[in-house]
Amino acid sequence: MKLLNYAILLIIGFLFTHCENADSLSAESPNPSSDGRGGSLARFAIAGDYLYTVSNKDLTSYNISNPAEPQKSSDIEIGANIETIFPYNNMLFIGSQTGMLIYDNSQPSKPRYVSRYDHIMSCDPVVVQGDYAYVTLRDGTDCRFGSNLLDVIDISDPTNPQLVNSYSMIHPHGLGVDGNNLFVCEGQHGLKVFNLSNPQSPLESKFIQDVRTYDVIPNQGLLIVTGEDGIFQYLYNQNQELVLLSELE
Repeated sequence: MKLLNYAILLIIGFLFTHCENADSLSAESPNPSSDGRGGSLARFAIAGDYLYTVSNKDLTSYNISNPAEPQKSSDIEIGANIETIFPYNNMLFIGSQTGMLIYDNSQPSKPRYVSRYDHIMSCDPVVVQGDYAYVTLRDGTDCRFGSNLLDVIDISDPTNPQLVNSYSMIHPHGLGVDGNNLFVCEGQHGLKVFNLSNPQSPLESKFIQDVRTYDVIPNQGLLIVTGEDGIFQYLYNQNQELVLLSELE
């Protein structure tokens, strides 16, 4: 069901058109990539000619160089309580309820384990940019007694990820990063935007509280937000300015 939801989300993202509300940012019109992009809570990701999926305990890779006939390449047991996957450069960053796992997919048909960063039992999506990974931790029924935090992890040495900062949050869910912008969904409480001029020390610059948010997909000036109230599309720039373009209830 999650796979279907994200596929629908990506299709809608390409079908939406810009509204008249975007005038204030029209000088910085977005130029979204034509590549498929998933949110931070996705259980599947595409990198090059390979599709990677995670189940509760397995990482599976498929060769999709011929999209009409995908071929399974490997099926690797990687642990328990696996939740999300995020590809970046030649690495796969996998979120679980107990930590973040890093796999090297330089050999895309068979990813290789590199390291893991452990934390207390908590729901855990992750996104990556440059030398830093950004992880949200939250409590909830499936996450037992987790904390509500935004963690910043130094991954400049992928074999030895190190926590460099941690920020208290209300109830964070999905997140997304693009340039100087870090978007964090606060569930029932809204959407937060952080300034990443200093990437290891995010600075909160905006808190939109009139929307319930679940996950985000930022893509070169175009932000897609999902939540209980529907799907929202925002125009953004690198100064943490947002303009609502459209919404689908």
